[in-house]
Amino acid sequence: MEAQLEAAVETYLSALREADVERILSLFTAYAVVHSPLYGVMAPADFYPTLFADTSAANLELRSVMHGRDTSGVRTMSFWFHFDWRLPSGAAAPFDVIDAVTLDEDGRFTSLHIIYDTVDVRPAFEAETGRASWRH
Repeated sequence: MEAQLEAAVETYLSALREADVERILSLFTAYAVVHSPLYGVMAPADFYPTLFADTSAANLELRSVMHGRDTSGVRTMSFWFHFDWRLPSGAAAPFDVIDAVTLDEDGRFTSLHIIYDTVDVRPAFEAETGRASWRH
């Protein structure tokens, strides 16, 4: 199981780096949800095209993969990586992030929570896109 989860992380990061919507969506169930500190709660089919439209480059460096079960027994996985995000103009908005994922029995993502400090990224994102970011 560990090898399957690590392969899923590698596929995810590779697809994220290459802005490959089809490949990234293949990792998710049909009912999955993405929770983003900038974009809010969205279906993956809506989130990733929006993210990729706001991205001119994405250089990623994996730091760690963790897996286990949540308090109700659902399989989980988290991966920590550096995301050197470039906005459409090329402006840098880098951050360190942990993506926390819940998994179905087949290892497909049922939810993905993107966790990072947006203090530096949020103003750059809002200035670049002209849109307010999502906030709780």
